[in-house]
Amino acid sequence: MSGLYETFNDSFEVLIANTPELLKEVYRIRFQVLCVEKRLPGFDRALYSDGQEKDNYDSHSIHTLLRHRPTGNFIGTVRLILFDPSNPEKRFPIEVHAQVDPKLCDLSKLERRQTAEISRFVVVGQFNRRKAERRNLKTRLIGIRERIDRRNAPHLALALIAGIVRMCASSDIRNGLSIMDPALNRLFSCFGWGLNPVGPLIEYHGLRQPYFIRVAEALNKMKKKNHEAWKIITNNGQYSQFLTKPDKCL
Repeated sequence: MSGLYETFNDSFEVLIANTPELLKEVYRIRFQVLCVEKRLPGFDRALYSDGQEKDNYDSHSIHTLLRHRPTGNFIGTVRLILFDPSNPEKRFPIEVHAQVDPKLCDLSKLERRQTAEISRFVVVGQFNRRKAERRNLKTRLIGIRERIDRRNAPHLALALIAGIVRMCASSDIRNGLSIMDPALNRLFSCFGWGLNPVGPLIEYHGLRQPYFIRVAEALNKMKKKNHEAWKIITNNGQYSQFLTKPDKCL
C-alpha cells in the first residue's frame, strides 16, 4: 500500500512560478478565488479588468503553483513577500496592518533579507466539498470533490506548505510571517507546521491574527513528530538540508 508521500506525488505537482506564463496562472487563480468566488472580503473584481489579481508586493515576491496531475489543472497558489532591495524601508503587510507584540516577536531584530511574509494562500472553489461534508476541520478547509480520492484531501494544504518550504530554500528565507485565519493555522498545526501567534486578532479581509515561524525549528519538529508530512513538504529531505542548519543570524 502506498504511503502518504507516494500518494501525494501521484496526485499533485508543486511548481515555483518563475516564468511569465506561470505567473499569469498565479494571478488568474487569485482573481478567481478572491474576486469571483469572493472567498475573502475586500476584493472588488471591477479593479482587475484583465482578470488577474495583483498588488504592489508582487514585484518583490515569489509564488508557488499547485497542479492536479490527473487533470493537469492548476488549483492553488501561495506567495512569499520578500524584502524589497529597491525600497529597503518598505514594510511587510504584517507591520502595516497588525499589532505584533515585540515580546513574542521583535521584528526589529530579524534579518529582513532572510524574512518573508506568507500570503495569498488560496485553492480554487471547484476543489471544495459540499457544505454537508465540511464538519471536519481538514475537509472543511481543503476538501475536494468526490472524483478525487478522499485520502488526498489533506494533501492540498501540505502541497502549498511544500511550496512555501521550496521558496524558502530558493531564497534563503529563515523566518516566516503571516496574517491568517486562526482556523487555517490550526490545520497547519495538524501536520506539525503551526505558526506562533504574536499579536491580537484583527479585522483584515476577515478576522485574522499575526503569526511567526522559524523555518528550521518547524522542519526539525515536524521531522520528529510527523515524518510523512515532513517527507511531502521537503520532497523527502531535498529542500530541508540548509534550512534545518542553525541560523547564525538568530
